[in-house]
Amino acid sequence: MVEQLPKDAVLLLIDVQQGMDDPLWGSRNNPMAEQNMVRLLTAWRQSRRPVFHVQHLSTSPTSPLRPAASGSALKEEVKPQDGEPLFQKHVNSAFIGTDLEQQLREQGYNTVVIVGLTTPHCVSTTTRMAGNLGFRTFIVDDATAAFELTDHKGRHYTAEEVHNVSLATLHGEFATVVETDELLQTLA
Repeated sequence: MVEQLPKDAVLLLIDVQQGMDDPLWGSRNNPMAEQNMVRLLTAWRQSRRPVFHVQHLSTSPTSPLRPAASGSALKEEVKPQDGEPLFQKHVNSAFIGTDLEQQLREQGYNTVVIVGLTTPHCVSTTTRMAGNLGFRTFIVDDATAAFELTDHKGRHYTAEEVHNVSLATLHGEFATVVETDELLQTLA
């Protein structure tokens, strides 16, 4: 059980963009991830906790997340409301090329709760940096998701395997892995 989160714990939504639905990514786990993100986002807003959004603007001319593509848009259900900052990035970490760290520090926010897409890429990279920068960091298992991958030797990994191993490399070292329901109980 997670202890009570501070009133200023930041919910950080990473790359919850329309282009993540593109079939080119392959099969994905956690089909309810966005629904859990919305549950957390609703609870954060109701409790007046800070919400930060991150959007990936790919520099690849063929990426569904490139700025000119409709896929770069955030999904409707998680779009920022007034007062919720949006950080736009071009690399995996939300801390590189943005003022995310500066904003967190200037506002005195020491705890971040990370949700979004995808677990082994931007979510993991941002989580690792948050931990290394000294933020108390949580990553939400069922409000993140991964796609299947094939490695350099041609071995295929299911989306669930990729997700679980990614979380295993983060838990206890860079962050604490938690579940949506567990976090919602701490906000009640």
